[in-house]
Amino acid sequence: MTATYTFDVFTSLDGFGAAGGDWTGYWGKQGPELLERRLSLYDQEQRMIFGANTYRAHAQMLASSTEESEMRDPWVTRMRDLPATVVSSTLKEPLDWPDATVVSGDAVDIVARLKEESKVPLRSHGSLSLNRALMAAGLVDRVQVTLFPVITGQTGLDPIFQGGADFDLELIECQTLDGRTQELIYRPTLHV
Repeated sequence: MTATYTFDVFTSLDGFGAAGGDWTGYWGKQGPELLERRLSLYDQEQRMIFGANTYRAHAQMLASSTEESEMRDPWVTRMRDLPATVVSSTLKEPLDWPDATVVSGDAVDIVARLKEESKVPLRSHGSLSLNRALMAAGLVDRVQVTLFPVITGQTGLDPIFQGGADFDLELIECQTLDGRTQELIYRPTLHV
């Protein structure tokens, strides 16, 4: 039996994973239901998968934050405490992340092997180019999109699916959090 792999991503309505300008984290739309849901997602045993750039961004963000900042929301702390595999040809151990392992090589081969060997589900938060490659290879079982009610046409950064393959998506779960933010979970199938 293979482990389930979930690509977990935050997005604006126009498909950006982040924004510049005066937008804050969560585009300023976090609420108690969103934060409780995020914590419940990371409460279960699982292994995190990161590309080098996302690992660096998470590590830098956490290093520059305080205990009171939104960057240290309980779910983020929990995510950091989970075992992690960082796919990178440039990073070397030890990493400033508890229980993180660096694996060098082709991400598709690495994740295919992890799916076969892991006794726990695999989850990636961010790591856009890594997950586009894994989706194209048929290794992503679930795409979990947290859709924030904003359009960042002028300030949007990190287009999530730009340059990726085409997919049909089967909606397997959805919910509204705090009366405004949508969580949509899809099963992707390569569109041929």
